[in-house]
Amino acid sequence: MLFSDLTEETLFSLLSNKSRSALTILGIVIGIGSVIAMISIGHGATQQVTSQIESLGTNLLTVRSGASRSGLVRGGMGSASTLKTTDVEAIRTNIDNVEAVSAVVSSQKQITAKGTNTNTSIYGIDTYYFGIKNIAVSLGAKITEQHINSKSKVAVIGPTTRDDLFGADANPIGQKIRISGQEFSVIGVTEAKGGTGMNSSDDIVYIPLTTAQQYLTGSSQTVTTINVQVASDEFMDTAEENITALLLVRHKIADAASADFNVMNQADMLSAMSSVTGTLTLLLGAIAGISLVVGGIGIMNMMLTSVTERTREIGLRKSLGAKKRDISSQFIAESIALTFIGGVIGVIVGWLASFLITYFASTTTVVSYYSVFLSVGISALIGIVFGYYPAQRAAKLDPIEALRYQ
Repeated sequence: MLFSDLTEETLFSLLSNKSRSALTILGIVIGIGSVIAMISIGHGATQQVTSQIESLGTNLLTVRSGASRSGLVRGGMGSASTLKTTDVEAIRTNIDNVEAVSAVVSSQKQITAKGTNTNTSIYGIDTYYFGIKNIAVSLGAKITEQHINSKSKVAVIGPTTRDDLFGADANPIGQKIRISGQEFSVIGVTEAKGGTGMNSSDDIVYIPLTTAQQYLTGSSQTVTTINVQVASDEFMDTAEENITALLLVRHKIADAASADFNVMNQADMLSAMSSVTGTLTLLLGAIAGISLVVGGIGIMNMMLTSVTERTREIGLRKSLGAKKRDISSQFIAESIALTFIGGVIGVIVGWLASFLITYFASTTTVVSYYSVFLSVGISALIGIVFGYYPAQRAAKLDPIEALRYQ
């Protein structure tokens, strides 16, 4: 059978049963659209997590108080006060290839201002912190060395905290906020960096390190976290090993497994979170893929029905010289045509669904060519696999029995 004849017969067959063909195509459209939309959500989550971790700073090592928790990437700061300001100075002076070291004292507090309140993170920081974390001030000024030396009651707030306390786009410079009964003057607002939850750099209040030590922890020696910026990627592992060895000696700990601190590499955080979001993407794609299988079963059902309805036609074709290959090719072509049409429409629907999810739900989605090609490829495979049995059944019909079929 010529390709042109095969194409003409396929179109004629599909158009002669428009409603049934449309419903069958709809199953494929839903399947492919779902796969593309779900995978785009997973890829969007991966991209968002990656950008947030990278925005925390480049070549960053984070030393936290408290024992390490294997298998978990913690967003919050450690609560045990095992790190000291002397540890910060020791890392700064004894570890090679370190560009900057910053000490942080953190706490979660209720903040009030002019009848409004919010519960957010309080970070006591030094002058190195904003540089290490790539944080810029969009309004007002940063915390200076003078603020730290004089234990000033000043605060730089994130844009989310500003919105919660003073209203969106308000100018809070010079306004007063209260933290643990102490009144602070707002001197700056940081630029928005994105992120949600307790790890959002937009929902934080920054105050001088010494002020936090006096009014929040009551100790001028303890710190919660030490951030270390390494000169380049190639020195990250060496710096991590050297910092661990230095602190073990300083804390008089012989066994590293018993360390009262943990050092987290930014690359390890990124790898762990990428693994989590990758698993999420796979799970979402697998769930959506079930609808593709259901669509394939719909195709098989339609083709089997078509074989039954066209039994006499098949018998007539065979009696006129049509070969098994011709009959089989015709039904497989019809199956592939259904999945191809459904695939094209499904890609458009999936792309549109991803756009609408981003627009209305403010959830980042990324449609990859990989997901598009994968979906279309699977749909084509479904067309062949689920169309094969009906095609073989049609090809094996006995022409005499087929002509007698009523």
